[in-house]
Amino acid sequence: MTALPRSFQHVRLTLAREKGSPQGDSQNGYDLVVPLDDENRLDAAEWKEHRALCRVRRFQPGQADMIGLLRRKPGGHWFIDYDAEESDDDEAGYRLGDERFVPGEYVSIHDGEAMHTYVVVSVTRP
Repeated sequence: MTALPRSFQHVRLTLAREKGSPQGDSQNGYDLVVPLDDENRLDAAEWKEHRALCRVRRFQPGQADMIGLLRRKPGGHWFIDYDAEESDDDEAGYRLGDERFVPGEYVSIHDGEAMHTYVVVSVTRP
């Protein structure tokens, strides 16, 4: 196994409070292995060099985990790609390039049906 560059972090996101989940849901979220810069934002230059290492795992109660890659479209829009063959399984992040990945901050992701807000639970070295 290849050692990850120093900038890579394991970021855990869980569903924040929303209608239908007034307490949030720690069993619904994402594990990201992504490069972060000195301000804890996604590092586009590191991502470009190590795209295949930028992994995402989506977990939800009663469903199999979904494994994908963090991708970036021209213009800087970040998204999660679960199957390179299909474009309808992508999940778009809302302003992910501007978000700071530090515990307690919020991140929004559109799962194809609705926008959901997740809280950053932890950021650790993988």
